Amino acid sequence: QVQLVESGGGLVQAGGSLRLSCAASRTILSFNTMGWYRQAPGEQRELVASRGGRTYYADSVRGRFTISRDNAKNTVYLQMNSLKPEDTAVYYCSLTIGLSTSWGQGTQVTVSS
Repeated sequence: QVQLVESGGGLVQAGGSLRLSCAASRTILSFNTMGWYRQAPGEQRELVASRGGRTYYADSVRGRFTISRDNAKNTVYLQMNSLKPEDTAVYYCSLTIGLSTSWGQGTQVTVSS
C-alpha cells in the first residue's frame, strides 16, 4: 500500500495563492495517474485536477490551478492562484495504479473573503 503525504494547505485571502504538495512512498511511473480532489462541508468529493496519460482540470479551476509532477521525487503539486472563497475545502491527493486508488490524509485550504 503506497502512502501519500500532503502538505501546503492553510489560510489565505481571496486572490492569493497556495501550492500543495503530495509525496508518494514508492516510485511512480509517468502513466500512473495522480490527482487532487477536494471536499467542502456537506458536499461530495470532487476531482479538481489529474495528470497521467492526459491532464484534466475541473471547469471551476481551469486557468487558475496547475497540476505538475516531479517523477524523480515521486511528488505531485497543485499550484492554486487567484483563490476564491468557494475553493475552501479539504484537498486530497490520489494515486491510481491499475484498479487501485490510494489517498492522502487531506490538507485544509481556507480562503477568506
